Amino acid sequence: MKKALITGVTGQDGSYLAELLLDKGYDVYGLKRRSSSFNTTRIDHIFGNSNFHLKYHDLNDTSSMWEMLMDIRPDEIYNIAAQSHVRVSFDIPEHTVDSIAMGTLRMMNAYKKVCPESRFYQASSSEMFGDNPNYPFNEESTLMPASPYACSKVFAHNLIRNYRTSYNLHASSGILFNHESPRRGETFVTRKITMAAVKIKLGLQDKLFLGNLEAKRDWGFAGDYVEAMWLMLQQEKPDDYVIATGETYSVKQFLDCVFSYAGLNPDKFVEIDPRLFRPQEVPYLLGDPTKAKKVLNWEPKVKFEELCEMMFRSDYEFLRADGTLQDVW
Repeated sequence: MKKALITGVTGQDGSYLAELLLDKGYDVYGLKRRSSSFNTTRIDHIFGNSNFHLKYHDLNDTSSMWEMLMDIRPDEIYNIAAQSHVRVSFDIPEHTVDSIAMGTLRMMNAYKKVCPESRFYQASSSEMFGDNPNYPFNEESTLMPASPYACSKVFAHNLIRNYRTSYNLHASSGILFNHESPRRGETFVTRKITMAAVKIKLGLQDKLFLGNLEAKRDWGFAGDYVEAMWLMLQQEKPDDYVIATGETYSVKQFLDCVFSYAGLNPDKFVEIDPRLFRPQEVPYLLGDPTKAKKVLNWEPKVKFEELCEMMFRSDYEFLRADGTLQDVW
């Protein structure tokens, strides 16, 4: 039985990836940071699986990293833990950079010494392309990061390539464009929109405050994207891949899609709050997934409109789960 180690297992991507690997018969070791709350709602449903093991870990703790790898000796390592909110990275830049850039460096140093025969996946990001106007972006596009989060991802991305070449490691990076789901954190704009639409529909909220509505993103479904992560580590040779849908929509288009599905007029409920704008905006992100389609035989399955409906419907069912709210949709 193959063993996989996932950092950040309690996050959106970590939970979907854990499900995928368990379905494929892996022994899965999920790592989470210690906090005052359990924060395990995304993985509570797999606790009963005897092949799933949850352990405490921190990317800033070098000794625990070495000990974890020596104890588990994983066949595959998926490094997807991060402070991943781009706007927040401007407020806590040192923490963001240390967890992503230095955290990846610490992990790579342990990996190359303890279990260099393992296969390694690094979560890179479309934010690395920043405000580069020459889209669509592929694996060779110039990186022009426009946030502390993106800058730290560029460091980690280049580090993977450097260690792959220098130490002959099977280490790959997935340059994932925006991927959403019902498990997306509520501080991210897509989930903020779907949750607000539900609450407004149920009479629980009056207004939705948003920032830049004109920013365009290449949005896909997180459940599709974790399959691409796994496929990268099944290849004979390690490499880097853009994972995207090849289509882009503005925040306003996402807003309109969700509110239309809810039967609401966004003009009546949405207000712009300048405090929600980033200090440096990334206006347009569009990925070219040609390489992933050709080499990995990977295709996104969930379309944009389906994603909007999926997230709205999930939030609606969640808020009505206790049976105290009237069905209005």
